[in-house]
Amino acid sequence: MTITEVCNLLRANDNFEILTHASPDGDTLGCGHALCLALQQIGKNARVICESVPEKFAYLKKGIKQQEFIGEYIVSTDIAADSLLGEHGKKYEGKIDLCIDHHKSNSVSAKNKYVDPDSAAACEIIYEVVKGLGAEISTDIANCLYTGTATDTGCFKFSNTTAKTHRIAADLIEAGCDFNGINKAMFDTKTKARMALEHALYDTMEYFSGGKGAVICVSLEMMKKLNITSDDIEGVEAIPRAIEGVEMGITVKEKEGGFCKISVRTNGELDASRFCAEFGGGGHFAAAGCSIDGDCQKVKKTIIKAAEEFI
Repeated sequence: MTITEVCNLLRANDNFEILTHASPDGDTLGCGHALCLALQQIGKNARVICESVPEKFAYLKKGIKQQEFIGEYIVSTDIAADSLLGEHGKKYEGKIDLCIDHHKSNSVSAKNKYVDPDSAAACEIIYEVVKGLGAEISTDIANCLYTGTATDTGCFKFSNTTAKTHRIAADLIEAGCDFNGINKAMFDTKTKARMALEHALYDTMEYFSGGKGAVICVSLEMMKKLNITSDDIEGVEAIPRAIEGVEMGITVKEKEGGFCKISVRTNGELDASRFCAEFGGGGHFAAAGCSIDGDCQKVKKTIIKAAEEFI
């Protein structure tokens, strides 16, 4: 598909339900809320479907009208696989009309897809869609799109950042986005609980493959003991990859229901998405994820063995 074809589909339909992925991050939330604002701006009914919006992202909902309607057209944003719909979005599996994403491993069951792996963030695509719809990039839309772009590029530090990324960010700044406040909230502010979590995580750090790999674990027991929320966990995946000599950093997050969410971050030539595909997951070359059944310790052993073979 082309952006023009995506916009034509959106213009031809109404009563939109926009899906975001489980354990939502800045990109999926930024995409969903920016698209919702743009659709409402051109006279459509739209709402964002999200299992929860972490408190630090609450500002993304600003300006969205609460509309009463029956959902008819389903759009997924920044969702790479049906498994990432989560329990909240499970009822939409196989019913998605349009999938907009930037993961090369995308396997979402959808009638129509626009997937651009060259986009650093899915918000880069939504930026083009908003412009293609003829909607104004308001301050609220700019805040949404800047949030997704900044968080998926690590504040423009990751290797996925392009000249186009910076041009879009510049346009969003000119549109009035609060780039200083967003960057401070996303990258420079930590709760006391987050500081306690990081301290505890260093104690769980385990190296493998002669120091080329490192893994940390966030157990349910740890979360309960430290009174950790989903806000406090976000971004811990960057910790193991930041260590000198580490080519593959793995974060194991234990979840209710007897499984763990795995986040893989790589440096150099290791393809994180190919590794996670071994467990039914996917993502990008340097950042990917999957889920594995079992408790923290069991999954940790499984993932280390697989990672050693992969490295």
